[in-house]
Amino acid sequence: MTITTAELKKNLEKYLELAETDPVIIENMGCMKSVVISYTMYERLTELEDAYWGERAERAEAEGYLGEEASESLLNRAGTDCHV
Repeated sequence: MTITTAELKKNLEKYLELAETDPVIIENMGCMKSVVISYTMYERLTELEDAYWGERAERAEAEGYLGEEASESLLNRAGTDCHV
């Protein structure tokens, strides 16, 4: 469900209740700005993210490390690719 910020302000309690079962996307001036989800869903997503990054860390550790010089070189190159 997508609603505007004005609609959210008018019916906050309604959309907080709806967010218990389905995400509520908030649009402001034509741009998607935020998503309201239940705390239970937030916890679930946080657990999934933690598990994902934990697995990635274990895999990286098993594959070995680049070393200090290679890491520094990679970070320096990444810094030059930034577009502002």
